Amino acid sequence: MSGPILIFDSGVGGLSVVPPLRRHLPDAALVYACDNAMMPYGTRPDDWLVARILAVCEAAVAASGCCVLVVACNTASTLALDALRAHLKVPVVGTVPAIKPAAAMSASRHIGLLATSATVARPYTDRLIEAFAADCRVTRVAADPLVREAERFLAGDEPDQAIIDTVTAPLWASADLDTVVLGCTHFPLLGERLIAASPRPIRLIDSGEAIARRTAEVAGDPTPRTGRDQGLATAPDARLARALARFDFDEPRLLIVG
Repeated sequence: MSGPILIFDSGVGGLSVVPPLRRHLPDAALVYACDNAMMPYGTRPDDWLVARILAVCEAAVAASGCCVLVVACNTASTLALDALRAHLKVPVVGTVPAIKPAAAMSASRHIGLLATSATVARPYTDRLIEAFAADCRVTRVAADPLVREAERFLAGDEPDQAIIDTVTAPLWASADLDTVVLGCTHFPLLGERLIAASPRPIRLIDSGEAIARRTAEVAGDPTPRTGRDQGLATAPDARLARALARFDFDEPRLLIVG
């Protein structure tokens, strides 16, 4: 199947997977679709989220003519991945917290999970920890305010380091925690600030490379990239356009959700 690779997130966090995708698929056209009209997803009710994610992704798949959908959102993936695969005719690549590689890398066997409140509490996350980090202590921290800080950063504003410091403080309470899973695609965008918040050297692990490898496996024959890539949004505005431009996307067009 030919067509561009479609990347979906509630906001601009999914842009963090664009660099690894371009490394693995340098010639493929990309389309970025975001549901910024309803962001953030992490604090929404589950039933509402599933219906909304299905509606937006169906509209984005139809508008883009994509060959594969990359759900670059941990909240959407841990909740709606099965429903998306049942409803869509294109392959769907999801995003899950990188618990497995983090547990493999941790020397102290104490890892942190920095994610939205929805992902932190999701049964899917419990199962990942049981399967891949049963011998580890896992400190879970709900970090919803960091989503807004990442959005502000890509729009050209300086993130509030005081907010980042406050939100991440529970991670540093135990001196033996040595690895932090960034369980939201927004958070790698704040990588340098997260490192600055830690009182000691720390390893940050995200899912970008794994997403890119899996997408390359299932993408088939993507449409070649010519010029800047395309953007779609449920509420296009100047701040979003600035964020997308930093990753070489055109100004987003309106995505109409039926």
